[in-house]
Amino acid sequence: MRTKVLKQIQNLKTFKQSIIHWASQSREVVVLDTNNHIQNYGSYDMLVAVEAFTAIQTDYFNAFDDLQQYQSQTKDWLFGYLSYDLKNDTEQLNSSNFDGLQFPDLFFFQPKKLFLIKGNQLEIQYLNYIDDEIDDDFDSINNYDSTFTNVESKVQINQQIPKEKYLDKVQKMLDHIHKGNIYEANFCMEFFAENANINPIEVYQKLNAISEPPFAVFLKNKHYYLLSASPERYLRKEGEKVISQPIKGTARRGFSEEEDNLIKKELEQNEKERSENIMIVDLVRNDLSRTAAKGSVEVEELCKVYTFKQVHQMISTITSTISHEISPIEIIKTTFPMGSMTGAPKISAMQIIEELEETKRGLYSGAVGYFTPDNDFDFNVVIRSILYNNKNEYLSFSVGSAITAKSIPEKEYEECLLKAKAMFEVLR
Repeated sequence: MRTKVLKQIQNLKTFKQSIIHWASQSREVVVLDTNNHIQNYGSYDMLVAVEAFTAIQTDYFNAFDDLQQYQSQTKDWLFGYLSYDLKNDTEQLNSSNFDGLQFPDLFFFQPKKLFLIKGNQLEIQYLNYIDDEIDDDFDSINNYDSTFTNVESKVQINQQIPKEKYLDKVQKMLDHIHKGNIYEANFCMEFFAENANINPIEVYQKLNAISEPPFAVFLKNKHYYLLSASPERYLRKEGEKVISQPIKGTARRGFSEEEDNLIKKELEQNEKERSENIMIVDLVRNDLSRTAAKGSVEVEELCKVYTFKQVHQMISTITSTISHEISPIEIIKTTFPMGSMTGAPKISAMQIIEELEETKRGLYSGAVGYFTPDNDFDFNVVIRSILYNNKNEYLSFSVGSAITAKSIPEKEYEECLLKAKAMFEVLR
């Protein structure tokens, strides 16, 4: 049973900075921040989960079965991640590419301390509550010195796939498309640094400030860190309703309001970008139908362009209705990995991705989020993110784009660099 206390936050911006610094002292931390984006679907502005009371950490083998057992027995808040390589648990696939990060394939924990922020109201929930612990921690957060130390990051960024090799690989993917093996696939490349020395909190807060995305994440599991400025929701469950919001279609921001509006309009009307999005919408509809009540899958919004600080993005919203008998893990298992980061047909696309990419994706293009005690959940897509193993000092961020029959390799390369811009900025 959790002890629940309500508090009022006087200075929200300062409190949000302080609680991340305070929480980062613990071994396990997940911070989820919407950056106050107005969303049709959402519960809290910010969630902070701290200190594992119980946890599960495993490789991909039988991972979803293990998670099912853990989630159904715990019946509590759980925070954590699903790595892309859990595809090997649901299909006859493998991941044999280089892995510098060495993150576990799956990690979730039941937090002892939980903070839920909505507006200026803070709800605190503690397990195994000790007298005055909540008030003491609240005071510690409010008095925490969260100013930047401005320690210079020591990072020499390298590109795993050089430009000419990237262009050649995209052409090979186009050959697969022209042969009819796939219609679309998301092809990614890694930027990395060895002997990297960074302050994860500062890098995260700078990345978040640059992008202010609706699905930002700071995650710490011992020496593993995720610093994410993700704009994309993978999957959410509210009661009997399931919501997926894939992103496909990206354009840069303009230097003036007039130019910005013109770029946005061009994206809305771009035939190639719309076809990318619609193909993934069809894939998501098919995935959701595997657990949906008959005839309940709907496209609520198709190819709508949303504006973020760094880019314009084309987003669609697909929903379904499920019965209470369907477990939350089953819904995730039958839709994972998300269509926006794989392709169509999904299995063929993942096989070709493994063949042409040179790095194990791991947590990149996986998902981070939470389960509630009521069997609801919400997960993002891990993109626009920096991954860091503090123990072996390996840092990585990957970017990708959707390859279709109308793709021009040079343009796809430019799109990747546009998506990598914020990560380069904070690390330099």
